[in-house]
Amino acid sequence: MAGKRSANDSDRYVQPNKERGGWDVVKEGHKQASAHTETKAEAIDRARQIVRNQGGGELRIKNEQGRLVDSNTVKAR
Repeated sequence: MAGKRSANDSDRYVQPNKERGGWDVVKEGHKQASAHTETKAEAIDRARQIVRNQGGGELRIKNEQGRLVDSNTVKAR
């Protein structure tokens, strides 16, 4: 795996769901959402819980156009 960064299993993206509206919490490299919420704020809160429960990792947040706009490190409890 030289030169290739592998994602942490607990990393999550918050991204808009263009098909059914609202926001999804998605594990990197996966299509199925870990969670779906009506608002971006709810999705961010839920993603933080998931990442924290998984032992910590990165939370990456996308805007309505699907562009990465923020990234936060979440520590384990």
